[in-house]
Amino acid sequence: MDNRSDIWRGVDTIKGRFIELSDRVWAMPEVCYTEARSAAEHLAELRHQGFRITENVADIPTALIGEWGEGGPVIAFLGEYDALPGLSQEAGVAEPRPVETAGHGHGCGHNLLGSAALLAATAMKDWLAEHKVPGRVRYYGCPAEEGGAAKAFMVRTGAFEDVDIALTWHPHSFWEVAVTPSLANTRADFTFTGRTSHASASPHLGRSALDAVELMNVGVNYMREHMPSDARIHYAMIDSGGNAPNVVQASAKVRYSIRARDVHGMNALIARVAKVADGAALMTETSVTLSVTSGVSNLLGNTPLEKAMQSQLERLGPPPFDAADRKYAAQIQATLSAEDIASSFARVAMPVRKDTPLCDFVVPYGTKGVPMIGSTDVGDVSWVVPTVQARCATVAIGTPGHSWQITAQGKSGQAKKGMVNAAKVMAGLAVDALNDTALIASAKADLKARTDVLPYICPLPADVKPPVIMSK
Repeated sequence: MDNRSDIWRGVDTIKGRFIELSDRVWAMPEVCYTEARSAAEHLAELRHQGFRITENVADIPTALIGEWGEGGPVIAFLGEYDALPGLSQEAGVAEPRPVETAGHGHGCGHNLLGSAALLAATAMKDWLAEHKVPGRVRYYGCPAEEGGAAKAFMVRTGAFEDVDIALTWHPHSFWEVAVTPSLANTRADFTFTGRTSHASASPHLGRSALDAVELMNVGVNYMREHMPSDARIHYAMIDSGGNAPNVVQASAKVRYSIRARDVHGMNALIARVAKVADGAALMTETSVTLSVTSGVSNLLGNTPLEKAMQSQLERLGPPPFDAADRKYAAQIQATLSAEDIASSFARVAMPVRKDTPLCDFVVPYGTKGVPMIGSTDVGDVSWVVPTVQARCATVAIGTPGHSWQITAQGKSGQAKKGMVNAAKVMAGLAVDALNDTALIASAKADLKARTDVLPYICPLPADVKPPVIMSK
C-alpha cells in the first residue's frame, strides 16, 4: 500500500470540518495574545477529535497542545491563528472594503495556517489508529506569531523538548519548500522621561522626552549606513507625550524592531541602538529605559527534511485550482502594481508569467531567487527540533504580505484548496518519517551539526515574560 496516497485520502475525508474552522477563525480576527475565541475554536476541535489537551502552555492563555498516540516518535504540527491590526476586509471582493474601519483582519492567512496544521495532525491521528503504528502526533496551537514571539517563550519553557521533528507551513503565492533564512528579530521599547513646563512662558525649565525620541530616530537613521546590509531596523511611535504643543512633553515612548541575520548580530545591533538612545537622552537632559517585549531567532534549515518535503510537493503537485479561482486571482492581480507581481516572481528566480494568476508549478528545491526576508518565531523551534516549513499557494501571485488582498482571499476557493494541499504535504511527510526512522535520525544529525558550530541562544532576556497584555 502507498501510505502517502492513503494519508492524503484521509485528509480529503475530513477536510470539511477544518475548512469550516478556518472560515470561523477568519471571521473573528484577534491580534497578538488576544486570540481567546480562535484558540477556543481549535481547542474544541481537538477535544472533538479525542486529543489529550494541555492548556496555558508557557503561561500563555491562548497557547495549547493536543496529543494523540503512544510510544514511538513525536511528530509536531505547528499551527497559528493570530490576525493583524488594521487589515479588516470583506471576503471575496477585489477592492478595499473593510468590515470594520481600522479593524483587525487575517492579512497573513493564519486562519488557514492553523486549520491546515490541525487537519494534518488529525489525519495523522486517524492513520495511526487505523494502522496501529506506535507514534505520537502533537498539535501546537501557537498564538502571537505577529510580534509576540509565543513559540520562543514555549521553547524556553521546554514545550518541545521531546519532539522528534516539527512540521509547519505558511500561505504564500508559490508552492515550495521554505529554504530562505529568516532574520532574528527583537522588539524593544525605549521610554524617555523629561520634565514638563509651559512651552512658551518657561521653555527653559522643560526637558522634552519627545525631542529625545526624535533625536534617537535621527541617530539610528545615520547608523543604517554602518550596519550589515541584510539587517533591518524599523520604529513606531507608541506615545508621543500628548497632543498639546504648548506643553513640553515629559514622557515619550518609541518601539523599535531590530533584525539581523542571527541572534549574535541582533544582540550587537541592540547594543548600538541603545547607545544612540543614551546619546539622545544625554543631549536632551532626559532619562531613558529599554524594555524588550519579544524576540525571535533566525530560522535554521534542515536539509534531510527539506528534501523529503520537496518529494511530497512534487508527488502531490500544486493545488487543483479551477477557472473560478483563476478568475478571482486575476481580479486581485488587477489591484496590484507591476512591481508587486515582478517582485513575487523574482523571489523564485522566474520571469513574469502574465497568464498565470495562480501558481500551477512546483518551485525546484534550492532555487536562488531574490531574497525578501522577514522574521518568524518558528525560528526558535528550528534551533531545538529538526523543523521544516512549506510555502503553499493560497493567493494570487504578487499579493503582498500583510495586505487587505490576503484578507480578501482568506475564504476563497484558492485558499481552501491550498490549505488542504498543505495538510497533505505535512501529513504525508509525517507518515514517511514514521516509516523510515533513518529520516528522523538524519534530520537530528543535521541539526546537531549546525548547532555544534553555533549553539542556540534564546533571544529573550531571562526576566522577560510573555506580554499577554501587549503594551501600547
